[in-house]
Amino acid sequence: MHRRRPLRGLTALALGVLMALTLTPAASAAPVSAAGGSGPYDAEYTTTWRLRDHTVYRPVVLPADEKLPIVVWGNGACRADGTWFRNILTEFASHGFLVIANGRPGGTGRTDPEMLTEAIDWAVAENTRLFSEYRGRIDTGRIAVMGQSCGGLEAYEVADDRRITTTVLWNSGLLTDRDDHLLTRLHAPVAYFTGGPSDIAHPNALDDYGKLPSGLPAFIGHLDVGHFGTFAEPNGGEYGRVGTAWLRWHLKGDQEARAEFVGPDCGLCGTDWTIAHKNLS
Repeated sequence: MHRRRPLRGLTALALGVLMALTLTPAASAAPVSAAGGSGPYDAEYTTTWRLRDHTVYRPVVLPADEKLPIVVWGNGACRADGTWFRNILTEFASHGFLVIANGRPGGTGRTDPEMLTEAIDWAVAENTRLFSEYRGRIDTGRIAVMGQSCGGLEAYEVADDRRITTTVLWNSGLLTDRDDHLLTRLHAPVAYFTGGPSDIAHPNALDDYGKLPSGLPAFIGHLDVGHFGTFAEPNGGEYGRVGTAWLRWHLKGDQEARAEFVGPDCGLCGTDWTIAHKNLS
């Protein structure tokens, strides 16, 4: 069992202030959407009045031959800027996912966990809504909830939703042992990605991983890049590559992507990543 370390003494608000002071961009104006990503689809972000407080990342041209699984995202610092993590979210969308981030483009203020559920509800409704451009284009049976740092705590709060297929936490872990009950509510495969020992959330993620319900499929990977990871790199850097592989495996059944994580010759084995997993067959 791993002992919780300094992050346990921070409140979610304190963590939010820490993240905001460190990562706030110089300009607050909403950036202009541009097609991008390394996947088979050019991807962009957009907004919709039906989901006013979110940012939607999607292929520019919705594919006609495959449905888009759903990925909902909580930002670090629980910050209501839906374009703060646009590099990695655009990357996910370019591989054929409908990604919905908390907050409007360039937005301010704070988010809450219920916004992740609102995003799922909107996508499910759009798949059947008459005249929706997404009608029949969304795979509502495949849903991932993700979040970075404080956004990971938001993901924990809604992860008991039985519609969720996988829960993914980036540079995140519970802030206090009093919240360990959230771990008992997890029902779907969970993955933790941290920035290694220099990541303030590293010990918290390790502790959570050690306390997961018996039999729950789980993966944990550490890359020595610190708390802010590789999100700002083109296409989200190594986080974007590995996160896409996890989504392709769990939301699309891609066996080549699965091989990144499991097996004696897994793609991450023997690399700069330090990994462990349990109950992943």
